[in-house]
Amino acid sequence: MSLPPQSWQPAGPALLFCPADRPERYVKAADRADVVILDLEDAVAPENKPTARQALVDTPLDPARVIVRVNPVGTDDHAADLAALAQTGYRVVMLAKAEDAASVAALDYAVIGLIETPLGAVRCEQIAAVDNCVGLMWGAEDLVAGLGGKSSRFGIDEPGAGNYRDVPSLVRAQVRLVCGAFGKAAIDAVHVDIADVIGLGFEVRDAVALGYAGTACIHPSQVPVVREGYTPSPEEIDWARRVLAAAEEFGGGVFALDGQMVDAPLFGQALAVLRRVGEHD
Repeated sequence: MSLPPQSWQPAGPALLFCPADRPERYVKAADRADVVILDLEDAVAPENKPTARQALVDTPLDPARVIVRVNPVGTDDHAADLAALAQTGYRVVMLAKAEDAASVAALDYAVIGLIETPLGAVRCEQIAAVDNCVGLMWGAEDLVAGLGGKSSRFGIDEPGAGNYRDVPSLVRAQVRLVCGAFGKAAIDAVHVDIADVIGLGFEVRDAVALGYAGTACIHPSQVPVVREGYTPSPEEIDWARRVLAAAEEFGGGVFALDGQMVDAPLFGQALAVLRRVGEHD
C-alpha cells in the first residue's frame, strides 16, 4: 500500500465526523467540510457496526479527503474494521484510544493516533515517533471519563467558565508539543457544545496561534467557524509579506519593521501565516 508521506497535512482545517452507518450523509459531509472522518467507532451503535463497515466499502469518497476512525486495538471490531478497510482505497486511519507505539506501527496505513485515555496521554511521545504515525488528535471527554471524572470544562458558576480544566489543557498542550517535535500534524478536539459558537471561535483562534493543523467538528454548522478562524486576516497576510520582503532586503539577521524587532522566530511565524493561504511551501 502506498502511504501518504510523514509530512501529511489535512486537505483543510475543518475535519467533520460522519457516522459510517449513514452513507446518505457521506457526500453531504464531503461537500461541507475539508476532510471527512468516517467513524466506525463511537458514532455507531454496536448492532450497526457491520452495516457501517459495508457502507464504508459500498460508498466510496475521494481518499485524499477521508480519514477512517477504526475501533481500538484489542476489540473484535478493530479486526473487522481493518478487513473492511482493505476493500477500500482509503489510506489514512484514526486509531481510537491509541495507547502504544507497537499498535500504530502494526497498521499498514498512515495513522492519526487519537489520544483520549490516560495511558495514551502519557505515551503520546512514543506514538508520535512511529514512522507511519502522521499526526495526533486528542479527545477531552473520553480522557476525563478514563480518569473517573465528570467534566472536562469549568462550569458556568466557576472561574474560567467554559474553559478546559487543567488536565485536559495539559494533554492538549502535550499533543501539540509532541507533534511539533516530530513534525506530525496536530488536530484539535471537538467542541461538543454545538450552540456555543463563541467558545468554538475562541478555541479555534487559540489552536491557530499554537500551530494546530485543524480542528475536528461534530456538526456541519461548526465548519464555517473553523474555516474562518484558520484563515489569516488581510492585515496578517500583509504583515507576513512585508516581513519576508524585509528579510530578503536585509539579508536575514535582525531588523526592525513597524517599530518591532524581527528575528528568526517572527520570520517563522510570518512563513506560517503565508502557508495557510498557499503562498509558501
